[in-house]
Amino acid sequence: MTSLDKPTSETDQHHPADRQSAGGRHAAQQDAASKAVTEAALFEAFGGVRGMVETVLPGLLFVTIFTINKDLHVSAIAALAVSLALVAVRLIRRDTVKHAFSGVFGVAFGVVFAMMTGNAKDFYLPGMLYTLGLATAYLVTAAAGVPLIGLILGPVFKENLSWRTRNPGRKKAYTKASYAWGLILLAKCAILFPLYWWADTTQFGWVLVALKIPPFLLAVYLTWVFLAKAPPPIDVFAEMEAEEKAEKDRKAEQAAAALRNPEA
Repeated sequence: MTSLDKPTSETDQHHPADRQSAGGRHAAQQDAASKAVTEAALFEAFGGVRGMVETVLPGLLFVTIFTINKDLHVSAIAALAVSLALVAVRLIRRDTVKHAFSGVFGVAFGVVFAMMTGNAKDFYLPGMLYTLGLATAYLVTAAAGVPLIGLILGPVFKENLSWRTRNPGRKKAYTKASYAWGLILLAKCAILFPLYWWADTTQFGWVLVALKIPPFLLAVYLTWVFLAKAPPPIDVFAEMEAEEKAEKDRKAEQAAAALRNPEA
């Protein structure tokens, strides 16, 4: 029997398939890991569940109290107090306070506006103007090739601005995400600004509270979808550490060579 006539062993028969299957499993694991990293980064960047609670609670408390007693001062003070309490809790727990502090500033501006005009609806006006400005910023920066969502998430992914010149796939994903954020926030403004003029304070307040989370979750979800399909980020921090290590090793080798050859 020639070598061509000899039966192929079972191991030889299945080896290519096993290798292909292992490659598929490895790719699936890498994809799952990439999605998990993206999800964790978005969770960190936008505050997660706790950040959403801190965003909604002051406005919810304001409209609830105002619906019950129509007292602007009590409603405003309660909203500001709960915002400060949320910051205090984060400080006590030594957590990051950026989301809570942004909430305090937003509530404080709202309180000032409402107190100055005597119109309870003006409590929400600074936040609405901020949303409109943010929507414009997302759209303009995306059109200019420097998408805002990339500027926000780049440091979180440890890629800084490397996506602009070295990772076109991620730049495209950031651009899509920025357009999504801008259009979603514009749609929210298109609902709220007419209601600001036409609806009474309680109706407007409840609609605004109801629109706090769903548009935000939609924008975050679309960002996750775009980035999960994009190439992985370039870890510029790891690159800098590797360069520093290589430089130290080079200097150490030069020093060792100098000691071995003092006359050189």
